[in-house]
Amino acid sequence: MKKFLSIFLVFYFVALTTAIAEANVNSYDQYGRKTGSYRQTSSGYNTYNQHGQKTGSFRETSNGYNQYDQYGRKTGSYRETSSGYNSYDQYGRKTGSYKTGSNGVTTKYDQYGRKTGSFKKDSSGRVTEYDKYGRKVGSYK
Repeated sequence: MKKFLSIFLVFYFVALTTAIAEANVNSYDQYGRKTGSYRQTSSGYNTYNQHGQKTGSFRETSNGYNQYDQYGRKTGSYRETSSGYNSYDQYGRKTGSYKTGSNGVTTKYDQYGRKTGSFKKDSSGRVTEYDKYGRKVGSYK
């Protein structure tokens, strides 16, 4: 679950559900154009844009991840809960949550509990991201 979470946190400062086994994951927009990548490190993940420039990192903690920008400044955190993750800004204020249902779909909520999107993993291992209306906005593989 933590690996899956770290995969799309950068794009919505967040996310999500079942672990993606690959250590290296690429992200794509709704048209299939590559938008970035994630590379596993000994302590978490580094994130890169489509040109290969480092944009930030995620470092694993005892109960989730801390997020940092390309200069090493903490920009947020993600804490595991019984049903998923809560996200927080650099000051510790809750910014949203991610909850995984029995159907394997992870739903994203804002700090007020309003649905803002969802993520679903298919049998090939690709994770597809949808907005709150169910429109595809990106994918990860």
